[in-house]
Amino acid sequence: MLKTILDSNISKQLKTIAEKVYHNEAISFEEGVLLFQEGELNYLGALANYVREKKHGDKTYFNKNFHIEPTNICVFDCKFCSYSKLLREKGDYDAWELTEGDIYNKIKEYEGKDITEVHIVGGVHPKMGLNYFANLIKNIKEIRPDLHVKAFTAVELEYMCRKAKMSYREGLQTLKDNGQDSLPGGGAEIFAEAVREEICKDKCTSAQWLEIHETAHKIGMPSNATMLYGHIESFEDRIDHMDRLRNLQDRTNGFNAFIPLKFRNQNNQMSHIKEVSVIEDLKVYAVARIFIHNFPNIKAYWPMIGRETAQLSLAYGVNDIDGTIDDSTKIYSMAGAEEQSPTMTTRQIVELIRGVNREPIERDSLYNEIKSYAIETELN
Repeated sequence: MLKTILDSNISKQLKTIAEKVYHNEAISFEEGVLLFQEGELNYLGALANYVREKKHGDKTYFNKNFHIEPTNICVFDCKFCSYSKLLREKGDYDAWELTEGDIYNKIKEYEGKDITEVHIVGGVHPKMGLNYFANLIKNIKEIRPDLHVKAFTAVELEYMCRKAKMSYREGLQTLKDNGQDSLPGGGAEIFAEAVREEICKDKCTSAQWLEIHETAHKIGMPSNATMLYGHIESFEDRIDHMDRLRNLQDRTNGFNAFIPLKFRNQNNQMSHIKEVSVIEDLKVYAVARIFIHNFPNIKAYWPMIGRETAQLSLAYGVNDIDGTIDDSTKIYSMAGAEEQSPTMTTRQIVELIRGVNREPIERDSLYNEIKSYAIETELN
């Protein structure tokens, strides 16, 4: 397919990009923008799939995970967020604040099950500080020592460290010493400062987000990265975002996966903005796979875009569709995401991946392969 593109009648600029992809060379900022401006879906899919298959073949990863969201009460006021409740609204019917006991009980619900990861993120609550969470993780590890704890966005961490009067390194090391294993990628939104000022001006800056992840990588704590797309950002803003991540990855090699997150417009202060199409979703995944060539994995977060789009994305550079989740997150369902009760069984995930002739691979949080569910393999 890529050879066909190289031999086709496309513009000289697009052909140059295809040649760079073929030779595993990084494309430039301007070329990344051009992909959004002029790249047709078939062209982008062919390039992205070439990169995907060169890195992973038909392997498509998932893990067995669940989420814990300690609270949706938050000191910040992000315009796109449908999830958080400001402190003044604590009495609102859909605000919550889990106790430590509630959280430990959720962990205990999975005793004896082959779940490998708990994902802990939530609103930024001033009473839930760094020492509180360090102790929480320590106790979670005592209940389930084998469970990988992926926790806290850079937004949460910046606030925690500031309140605790600790450097990012001191705060992250404290969490690591108590059992935290990795960071999720949330809170990145769009790094372009002008856009950030408009949609989330009171949360951590782009520079702080990047510094926190770089610090985590330096102490041996890997992380993911996200990008919120489909709102007021430009094509240049998207490529600027990916470029900053690509540059950091060149320095640290600490990112496991890049996860584009689609803006959903229900129940938030940006509801007047129309959501982008599925075609645009697929273009974002494809351009990400082409541009961020040094990220090992591109993940489609299926609860956000739905199962069908996640399945389609496997032909546009995506090689990971997250995990089983077990209906344990409300962050995106409250914004009108496709999956209002996000849970898939192992069988459902495997069949979804097999449905497009890819090989389902159960992984752990660090992308070590646990089990292949090849086409001929029977499910238990």
